[in-house]
Amino acid sequence: MTATLRHLVLVLGDQLNSDASAFDGFDPTQDAVWMAEVQEESTHVWSSKPRTVMFLAAMRHFALALRRLGRPLHYRWLDDPDNQGSLAGELRAAIARLQPQRLIMTAPGDWRVLQALRAVAAEADLPLELRDDRHFFSTVREFAAHAQSRGSLRLEYFYRELRQKHGVLMEPDGRRPLGGQWNFDAENREAFGAAGPGFLPARSQFPPDALTREVIALVQRQLPDHPGQLDSFAWPVTREQALQALGEFLSERLPLFGRYQDAMWPEEPWLYHSHLAAALNLKLLNPREVVAAAEAEYRAGRAPLACVEGFIRQILGWREYVRGVYWTQMPGYLEHNSLQAKQDLPAWYWTGETEMVCLSAALRQTLDHGYAHHIQRLMVTGLFSLLYGVAPAQIHAWYLAVYVDAVEWVELPNTLGMSQFIDGGLLASKPYIASGKYIQRMSSGSYCRRCPYDPAERLGERACPFTTLYWDFLIRHEALLAANPRMVMQVRNATRLSAEERTAIQQQAAALRQPKPRAGTP
Repeated sequence: MTATLRHLVLVLGDQLNSDASAFDGFDPTQDAVWMAEVQEESTHVWSSKPRTVMFLAAMRHFALALRRLGRPLHYRWLDDPDNQGSLAGELRAAIARLQPQRLIMTAPGDWRVLQALRAVAAEADLPLELRDDRHFFSTVREFAAHAQSRGSLRLEYFYRELRQKHGVLMEPDGRRPLGGQWNFDAENREAFGAAGPGFLPARSQFPPDALTREVIALVQRQLPDHPGQLDSFAWPVTREQALQALGEFLSERLPLFGRYQDAMWPEEPWLYHSHLAAALNLKLLNPREVVAAAEAEYRAGRAPLACVEGFIRQILGWREYVRGVYWTQMPGYLEHNSLQAKQDLPAWYWTGETEMVCLSAALRQTLDHGYAHHIQRLMVTGLFSLLYGVAPAQIHAWYLAVYVDAVEWVELPNTLGMSQFIDGGLLASKPYIASGKYIQRMSSGSYCRRCPYDPAERLGERACPFTTLYWDFLIRHEALLAANPRMVMQVRNATRLSAEERTAIQQQAAALRQPKPRAGTP
């Protein structure tokens, strides 16, 4: 390397792809790569141990891969005595030490991080070149143009545009969808039945190697009070492992993914889901290869169209959609609170210590593995928070903290828009609310049989808190919900309640919201 450093290429913990746009034109004789592990990324929210280990282990393995590629690398370890504790502080120190002529990076996925790095570059009077993230099927500019042309945002239309543009699950003419329809939800989303799921394929597991074991020990030492367990940590932290996990999902779980994607069962966290979100969000996998591989399974006759379409819609559709919403709405998206939610997050969200069996199971699973599937997030932990009225900033921080796949561009719109409906209907067309009977149905009663509460009851000692809070939610937000065509039937049911019953429901809901000690929270 020459005495003068031409380009310092900045790589973040969720940019672990060696073919990223930041590396275009990279010259190892005059350029170098910068990466840094910093405490702030685990403390700006109370990041769980599995989430922190996932990021740090993947970063350290990627650093080895970069060195094998012959790319000069300046890497700061979390426990380095000179570590500045923040990305901004570490970049400032690297600039002073290395004196680069230019900073280059693929556009970050996190608004907060982008603002911090821009500020450091401006302070140093250095150009910061941001390059498009080729990891995605669309650019933020393309999403913004779509949103402007539509007037209102809906996933279905954006998804169809991307299907046509990229030729995914399309007839040879490129205009008609395979199977004659765009969406196969009606053929998916069954419960398991009273007998349960029966035989289930094993989760893809990758026992920690020496490098990951070092990270686990580091996190236990540096962040001992953070939530979560590491005994079962077995996530893919390299590209090779991620590709293996993809292959195992395609062959072992994709054929039944759609059918059971909304089903729940106690002590069965993995079911038929892909468990690939973390690998995708850290860019160990490219969504194009995932989508192409899933489509190939259908065309080879190994997976039904309904399952494949449902899976592809999560990646080509929803994932792209929420990214567009995030970047076109930030930073103001964080300020939305159309439902005026203001309750503190219950302390037991950090421990799982609640008598509600479905909630306890989802929370304990989350803390044990850093994982829960989308219905557990939307219709168990998220549903309770929505009905309870948790302040948006608190529930956002919880979701960002606890899941190994959590990065803000995907977590924030999913939480505040889809789950909590506090953006005024920008992301979703209706609030996803239900009583405890929805959970009973999608778990075939397996949780409710063990629970002291009855999902059919909304009043009294045995009333399910989900059910009580569901009716209270309809009463509290009756005027707002009545204007939503998709909520007419639910609101009509609430209007049929007598004045006495409405008052009793509101009183019981208020008792459920009585503040409890917040021991165990950060």
